[in-house]
Amino acid sequence: MIVLDTTSKSITVVMSGAPATTNPHYTTAYADNNGTSFTEGASDGTLNGTTAVTVVSAPASSTRRVVNTITVENTDTAAVTITVGYVNGANTRTLAKVTLQVGDTWTTSGAYDTNGNLKQVIGSVNLAAQVSGTLPIANGGTGATTLAGASIATYTGTETLSNKTLTNPTVTNYVESVVAIGTVTTSNTISLTNGTVQTATLTASTACTFTMPTATAGKSFVLLLKQAASTGNGIATFTSVKWGTAGAPTITATAGKMDILTFISDGTNWYGSITQGYTP
Repeated sequence: MIVLDTTSKSITVVMSGAPATTNPHYTTAYADNNGTSFTEGASDGTLNGTTAVTVVSAPASSTRRVVNTITVENTDTAAVTITVGYVNGANTRTLAKVTLQVGDTWTTSGAYDTNGNLKQVIGSVNLAAQVSGTLPIANGGTGATTLAGASIATYTGTETLSNKTLTNPTVTNYVESVVAIGTVTTSNTISLTNGTVQTATLTASTACTFTMPTATAGKSFVLLLKQAASTGNGIATFTSVKWGTAGAPTITATAGKMDILTFISDGTNWYGSITQGYTP
């Protein structure tokens, strides 16, 4: 119930923008009490975009107007946002601000959908200041260390995990990112920023020196190294790599062939191995 007890008070409704096709409808019901008589009244009409519409006018002098109901129905073809204002002279106080989907109805007792069900509006929460504990990644968290209690093997969502430590996970059917370095000439610095499977093609009869990334304990990657398709004879050497008893490998020289080099680091050194002579 809303009471208007002076001639300077009224109720207005305004939209946040123009309607798509049709201004919403409103109806009101109220009763006037002047101390000796009790008179019922009502009004109805349509809103007018961003121009405030007085849906309940001010009462006469020495009269209290008791507003029983105000109803606004979104008869437009798109969602609309309305603000219901309590006007007192030059001041307007907001009674309600609500977004109505097509067919929704707002009343002084709440907002209802097209089936007459009371709508519940979920408010916003500041995740940094108003939430304690760990918010699961599946629910929109960014600093979670687990996936809502589910193992990685059973979690079916798509998430990007940056700088997270996974303890004893079971990973099924995973895919590593592939980085296509392209054709290299005399030198190339390997970066693992975008992926740990890398491809490169040597330039015919040219020696390329590959500079290894910083040795980080547990880091590993694979390099698929191809010879130029029509000529071959490219040469490759790698800085700061320790090889097995056979020493640094000689890259397969045949045109179009590919060698697969695997590297792993203990934090101090890179250790390399090779399998050779593939036809891509």
